[in-house]
Amino acid sequence: QVQLVESGGGLVQAGGSLRLSCAASGRTFDSYAMAWFRQAPGKDHEFVAGISRSGGSTNYADSVKARFTISKDNAKNTVYLQMNSLKPEDTAVYYCAATSSGLYFWSEAPSSRIKYNYWGQGTQVTVSS
Repeated sequence: QVQLVESGGGLVQAGGSLRLSCAASGRTFDSYAMAWFRQAPGKDHEFVAGISRSGGSTNYADSVKARFTISKDNAKNTVYLQMNSLKPEDTAVYYCAATSSGLYFWSEAPSSRIKYNYWGQGTQVTVSS
């Protein structure tokens, strides 16, 4: 069992930056592959970025490649999403997710939301034009 709490969202102008954090409590943090999803109003959850249990493999949605960076600090039980060059279309509620599956130690974290069994409450990111 793990509990996830996101923070760091807010209002930013286009071209600006934000860093989201997801603090995990409970089971050993390095037991989980982690990901960030987002949901814009009226749209389905969208995979943003993932990181393997080892931290050695990351993957990104095409829409955020070269702008967003996911990382994890096992000592702090925290995963981060650094978001640069933000665009109005990045506006959404951002969710942190974890999967306890043993499949993703070295391989990429899955991009399908059904693979994740733990979710945070979400943090709002609003990018103004």
